[in-house]
Amino acid sequence: MSTNRVLCDVKDLKVHFPIEKGLLFKEKIGVIRAVDGVNFAIREGETLGLVGESGCGKSTTARALAQLDKPTSGEILLEGKDLCKMSKDELLRTRMDLQMIFQDPYASLNPRMKVGDIVAEPMEIYAKRGLLDMSKRAIRKRVEVLMEKVELSTYFVDRYPHEFSGGQRQRVGIARALALNPKLILADEPVSALDVSIQSQILNLLMDLQEDLGLTYLFISHDLAVVRHISSRIAVMYLGIIVEVADSTSLCRDPLHPYTKALLSAVPTPEPEIERNRKRMLLKGDVPSPDKKRTGCYFYDRCFTAEDKCKYNIPSLEAVEDDHMVACFDYIDH
Repeated sequence: MSTNRVLCDVKDLKVHFPIEKGLLFKEKIGVIRAVDGVNFAIREGETLGLVGESGCGKSTTARALAQLDKPTSGEILLEGKDLCKMSKDELLRTRMDLQMIFQDPYASLNPRMKVGDIVAEPMEIYAKRGLLDMSKRAIRKRVEVLMEKVELSTYFVDRYPHEFSGGQRQRVGIARALALNPKLILADEPVSALDVSIQSQILNLLMDLQEDLGLTYLFISHDLAVVRHISSRIAVMYLGIIVEVADSTSLCRDPLHPYTKALLSAVPTPEPEIERNRKRMLLKGDVPSPDKKRTGCYFYDRCFTAEDKCKYNIPSLEAVEDDHMVACFDYIDH
């Protein structure tokens, strides 16, 4: 059940990767601005969908939240504590509350380990460090409980990943993410590598687990139809920044930002008549290179409503309606 309590608050998050030349004596000649000032909050018990084109910085944002990629600047507050300023020991304890489901179920599981050992590994690591009071027998029992929760038979605990289908492997990945009873799960395109029929099963499983365990999700995808199905609210990302945030119903019914409108116009509908008569908004040009520092609106080069002021000024993300925020001069004052 979603509440208004903020579990995770991301403030002006930037993740820049250096561009270097030379083999031995590398020289920095620029930066890739993968994430360039992201602001959003995740409320306890909700699913915040993060959507945008491939390469816009969604996965980098998730990796920064998990501290797998070190942020260049900004704050990531989990229950008021800044992950970016924590020591290694503090971060190790905090990671129990923040776990990740990866995109590729074939690459995210160690092929040399049995699936029971894969699910048990997080608990064993924390038990060895004295941060989790569980015996080997208790861990084994917990693994069996988790396997049942993700709808896999306990008979499979001694099998290897290559013996499973993609959907079954992703269920193992979900069980591993649940092992330490996290408060926040970062789901990085967890269904994009699966068949459509399996996608719906995994999405329904995630929703059932959220209801049973009181989980909070950051759900990342480039598929708006998937995000709309599972999310309480949706944040739209473009070129490393958030351009619009609203509850899923409002955003899909009445999008404000031109980029959001273009994304929604590309989502197919099951009604042939509606699909035939629907007007699509085609964006001009390609996504600009993230190595260029922007002096105006990030969407200016491709926007169909751009004005002169958009070229030289960057709109801030501001509330224009109840819980509906947008970064566009059409709706906010300069």
